[in-house]
Amino acid sequence: MTDESQQVSPEPEDSEEHPFQFTDKRKVDSSGEQARPAAPEPADEPASEPVETPAQQDTSGDPLAGLDFEPSGDAAEASEVLKAKAEAAEHLDALQRERASFTNYRNRALRDQEAARNRGVQDVLAALLPVLDDVERAKQHGELSGAMAAIAEKLDQSLQKFGVERFGKVGEEFDPTLHEALMHSTVADATAATVNLVVEPGYKIGDKVVRAARVGVVGPE
Repeated sequence: MTDESQQVSPEPEDSEEHPFQFTDKRKVDSSGEQARPAAPEPADEPASEPVETPAQQDTSGDPLAGLDFEPSGDAAEASEVLKAKAEAAEHLDALQRERASFTNYRNRALRDQEAARNRGVQDVLAALLPVLDDVERAKQHGELSGAMAAIAEKLDQSLQKFGVERFGKVGEEFDPTLHEALMHSTVADATAATVNLVVEPGYKIGDKVVRAARVGVVGPE
């Protein structure tokens, strides 16, 4: 069998012009199949730019999160410092929030406690009003003396410790927020409505009026 891959021999060197040369690089199998052309060598392709992955693109505020290598040395220490500062800031913010919440709770608890105390004193005072009215009438008529006068004085002192104040006196200017007028009379020379009779004194705790003073009023015509 003739090898088809043989080369055509060139003409003698003493020829004036070099003839065209042809080289057949096809290979023939021993089984006699037709020669196959040699596969072309792959051309050099330009290197494609690397594509950033979502993990590399999302830095989440960390300047070193997009790097594809583990920092070492000074870079690793700087990364740890940044992380520590971020954690410290988060803990400080949480602590400040908790402190503000506790302060609000404490203030609210103190207000509720004071309001409950005032309501308790008001309830006790409301229950004692009939007794206090009788003691006051006895004072006006001069019927308190000796031990009874001392007891009445101690009762007034005890009420003052809880902020209870008695008001309503003859000569005071009439105030509808403090006085309840049970009777009204007029005089020619009066310039303003004033209290001329106290039927029952009023009581208040701080700015809270428990009972208005029941009085008689005299005013201008």
